[in-house]
Amino acid sequence: MKWTDVQEIAIELAETYPNVDPVTIRFVDLRTKVMALSEFDDDPDRCGERVLEAIQQAWIDEMD
Repeated sequence: MKWTDVQEIAIELAETYPNVDPVTIRFVDLRTKVMALSEFDDDPDRCGERVLEAIQQAWIDEMD
């Protein structure tokens, strides 16, 4: 997965961290959790606030 795979990342986060509330997660923690996913393989420097916002929103949507 790459940073641009927002929906796929959100699904993996929801499955890997079912007890984490994506509404309250800090971006630093979100970035760490994304990079820890086994399928994730991208440059950490390619991630910005907009990408994290998109991932967070997709994760929130996935939880509904």
